Amino acid sequence: MDTTGFRFLHTMIRVRDLDASIDFYTRHLGMKVLRRKDYPEGKFTLVFVGYGAEQDHTVIELTHNWDQDKPYDLGDAFGHLAIAVPDIYAVCDAMEKEGVSIPRKPGPMKHGTTVIAFIEDPDGYKVELIERR
Repeated sequence: MDTTGFRFLHTMIRVRDLDASIDFYTRHLGMKVLRRKDYPEGKFTLVFVGYGAEQDHTVIELTHNWDQDKPYDLGDAFGHLAIAVPDIYAVCDAMEKEGVSIPRKPGPMKHGTTVIAFIEDPDGYKVELIERR
């Protein structure tokens, strides 16, 4: 099979508080809301966020089910999203002041030299920050 032309488009995560999730991904991680569509018949909303147009960039699809009243079970198969940042220590300091959960503070990864940190979005999804200068 010829896979020429294949491209990774998006990752979908379910979010309970859509406004809090949009705020997290736009304000704390600098993404933009690329598109939003409500589906009243299905009682859900899709919001796509990312760093550039979907034609050229991989994005995150935030799925908000209107009737979800309890937190999602994140399971143990999903690992994390990864975002490159230029100064991980400054980014984490700013996020900590804003109340962002940082379960793994910045520092070199185990058995390596790459500087990483882990933060959590409002639903508890892990986001790995990787320092890239």
